[in-house]
Amino acid sequence: MYLNGCWTALGVWLTVTSVAAAAPDKAPQRSPAENPWVVYDGYDGPGKGKHIVLVSGDEEYRSEESLPQLGKILAQRHGFKSTVLFAVNPSTGLIDVRAGNIPGLEALKTADLMIIFTRFRNLPDEQMQLIDEYLAAGKPVIGMRTATHAFSIPAGRKYAKYHSFHPGPEWEGGFGRQVLGETWICHHSRQLTQSSRGVIAPDAKDHVIVRGCEDIWCKTDVYGVRLPLPGDCKPLVMGQVLSGMKPTDKPVDGEKNNPMMPIAWTKTYRGAQGQIGRVFTTTMGAAVDLEGEGLRRLLVNAAYWCAGLENRIPLGGTNVDVVGEFKPSGFSGLGKFKEGSKPSDYALTP
Repeated sequence: MYLNGCWTALGVWLTVTSVAAAAPDKAPQRSPAENPWVVYDGYDGPGKGKHIVLVSGDEEYRSEESLPQLGKILAQRHGFKSTVLFAVNPSTGLIDVRAGNIPGLEALKTADLMIIFTRFRNLPDEQMQLIDEYLAAGKPVIGMRTATHAFSIPAGRKYAKYHSFHPGPEWEGGFGRQVLGETWICHHSRQLTQSSRGVIAPDAKDHVIVRGCEDIWCKTDVYGVRLPLPGDCKPLVMGQVLSGMKPTDKPVDGEKNNPMMPIAWTKTYRGAQGQIGRVFTTTMGAAVDLEGEGLRRLLVNAAYWCAGLENRIPLGGTNVDVVGEFKPSGFSGLGKFKEGSKPSDYALTP
């Protein structure tokens, strides 16, 4: 079990609960301006006929910027219908990364894949019910970065088991541990001073998800996990801690890289009727991380795999060219984001 140098779950529990609060370029169908979400649709590709719902809502790593770009790539380059949801202030209709409100989760009723990137979110029961129903159906999930600690539902509430530090005995570790394979443990390396190199796990080099992913570098640091990961988790990419914030920096010596922590893995979970749902989890994924082609391809390949389209992944990997302008914000503290933004700002226009 890996715990060295990490915060204790109890300490974080107390902190959190105290504040808990291959297609041509063309214009897709645009979401109505009054809708607090965006939809990218109308393209051809292997994913045509499949619907992906991308759920953003973290205060730190700019999921409200990374998921629209990922959704655009999945739609325009691969034909998936992509619906991107945001944490929204219900009074203003503006994106507010601190809000415990993610409108549009009804889209999960027709989703073939949920990509989730939330952090300690305390959502109302009616919104949690839509997520719960999706998971009860055993449908596939991709979890990014803080999705390991996606929810902070207080004890006594209907969906308290989703809490990232749920004590069990059933659903110990909440959504993160039970569905994705791990909850929040710690920063294994130093945030903002040590970046991460993704190294393909030796026994995963032939896995379809890592096709064309030889160069993965991220500005985010490596998260600590408990080893070995539970159940049928299969590590695909290991996180090599670098000595600085450039891709050319050398790996650090010592225990930080011995052993290396998994930063991407596959897993399955069971729905309410025993259905087997595919899961891909990566602890990378800040908006700035998606500037790297390697991570973008890893995520798109994973979407194919989760949607049962792994036989459509080219040998050289998928097309992950950025769609439109993408100048992501850095991350330097909780709650720092582009205030005044609205979901329609991320719509694709003719």
